Order: sequence, then C-alpha cells, then structure tokens
Amino acid sequence: ILIDVLKKVEFGEKEYIEIKKYCDEKNITFLCTAWDIPSVDFLEKLNVPAYKIASSETTNLSLLRKMACTGKPIIVSTGMCDIIDIEEALHVIKATGNTKIAILQCTTLYPLELDKVNLSVIRTLADRFNCPIGYSDHTLDSVSAIASIGVGANIIEKHFTLDKNLPGPDHKASLEPDGLKAMVSAIRTVEM
Repeated sequence: ILIDVLKKVEFGEKEYIEIKKYCDEKNITFLCTAWDIPSVDFLEKLNVPAYKIASSETTNLSLLRKMACTGKPIIVSTGMCDIIDIEEALHVIKATGNTKIAILQCTTLYPLELDKVNLSVIRTLADRFNCPIGYSDHTLDSVSAIASIGVGANIIEKHFTLDKNLPGPDHKASLEPDGLKAMVSAIRTVEM
C-alpha cells in the first residue's frame, strides 16, 4: 500500500527541472537525494552542488562511489548503519579523492519518539570522524533538532510539509511553515 501512495506523489524529471528553476530564481540551494546511479546522472545535468545519501543506501557502495566521483560534497545519513558501515562508506568516498563529507546522525523511525533520539551519537561521530556532523530529525516537533546544536550538530535535516495531514509517509513527522520558521529561529538563538 505504501508503494501506491509513493507512486501518486513521486516527481518525474519535468517536476525536478521546475523545482530547480524555481530554487534558482529564489536563490535557494537545490539538493536532492539520489537513490540510484541514473539519478546521479540526472542530478548532474541539473548541476546540484552536493549530494545526500539516504540511510537505506549508505551501504550501496557503487552509488556512493558514483556520487563521490563527481567531486561534490556528500552528506551521509546513518540511520540504518552501524559504525563499521559508516567507516566503509567514508573509505569508499575518500578512495575517489573526495574528502568533502558530512555525516548525519539519524534514527530511522517515522515518527521518532523522543526517548529514542540519542543525540549523544553526534559526539561519538564527531570524536571518531574528522568532518561536519549533523542531525536528521524525524520527531513530531523540533525540540531534538534544536537540542542537537548543543551537542555539536552543525547541519539540521528536518522534513517540511505544507500540511501534516497530506497523504504520504513523511508528513506527520514534518514541520509546517510556521513550525519550520520557529525552529530556524530557535537554532539561531542556540548558536549564539
């Protein structure tokens, strides 16, 4: 049933081209997660400035290698990985000569309950790897995203929606416009 929902809301190349054009007009950085090698080829045509690899694909070493060979920064999500998976992913990226890597602490549950967030992993990743560390937040609010700044996160990924009641798997754990604005404001305050 989830596949039926995803098919209804998935974009084709035309929609991605429109979104990229709109982002360029509004001076918004357009990023996209590539799920396979043909997607990397397509995103290269759109001239994305960086790549993100989804938690479920971090062990897809051929996909990581393809992204890394572009020479662009790669944001590695870790929600379905152990430390050995992360080390192997970084080794594959660095073997191409690409050292522009950031890591996101992520727990792959939708929505994520606050007692399962475990922000201390951010410090563990920072101690182990010499790169920027961030936090991918799937909770129902923004408390843990804001708190992650205090433990060293310098990238925040939070899903965004126009309406939490829309069909699809991510809307419930996403922020609506006012919530996103409040989260960004709170993060800027914590950074000070």
